[in-house]
Amino acid sequence: MIPLHDDNPTEHFPVVTVLLIVSCVLIFLYQNSLPDQMGELFVFEYGAVPALIFGHAVLPDDFPMTIPASLTLFTSMFLHGGWMHLLGNMLYLWIFGNNIEDAMGHGKFIVFYVLCGILAALSHALTDPSSPIPMVGASGAISAILGAYLLLYPRAHVLVWMMGLGIAHVPAAIVLGMWFITQLVSGGMSVGTSSGGVAFFAHIGGFVAGMALVGFFKRPDVPFFALGRRYSRWE
Repeated sequence: MIPLHDDNPTEHFPVVTVLLIVSCVLIFLYQNSLPDQMGELFVFEYGAVPALIFGHAVLPDDFPMTIPASLTLFTSMFLHGGWMHLLGNMLYLWIFGNNIEDAMGHGKFIVFYVLCGILAALSHALTDPSSPIPMVGASGAISAILGAYLLLYPRAHVLVWMMGLGIAHVPAAIVLGMWFITQLVSGGMSVGTSSGGVAFFAHIGGFVAGMALVGFFKRPDVPFFALGRRYSRWE
């Protein structure tokens, strides 16, 4: 189920959402322009490596680490592992992020995004604190946006494409609920594996953090479980 659009327009231009998308794209283009070895070093330096964050490993003295390992919980949100990883994250950020930014205001939204992204990265890192594999991607922070959207606009409708069924209008509660269940099932199946892959527990942790914190960040006039401001017709 791939979301394409929602029927919940915003009152204000989503400045922060656009800046986040532009930042992720520009950083990925730079990352992608590096030679293979330098690209790997770049990911290792700015990705979140659990073993380094929790002190279970140290880097060689000649490794060009320029920031503390704890800061990679933030920088890892702007790196991506490939074009599909980037495009998928940016699609979800654009569809759902603009409404959450509108519900919080620009300043609170960026704090919410960063805080939940850090909590999401920690959720992943805590599942295997000795892992030497860097975690990268904005999906933890974006998962928090999805959790917030589920509580604020569960009755808004999302235009989705479903394999074998085509395009349909589906309530956001179903789209996001099914997405979260998928993460729970996939995360449970990944327990005990040591290979790299999708950081399902970052998605789970981010989603839960978003649901838990949205009440502290939304504007007082924005209710929970709202229908959303519908377009007069689908574009």
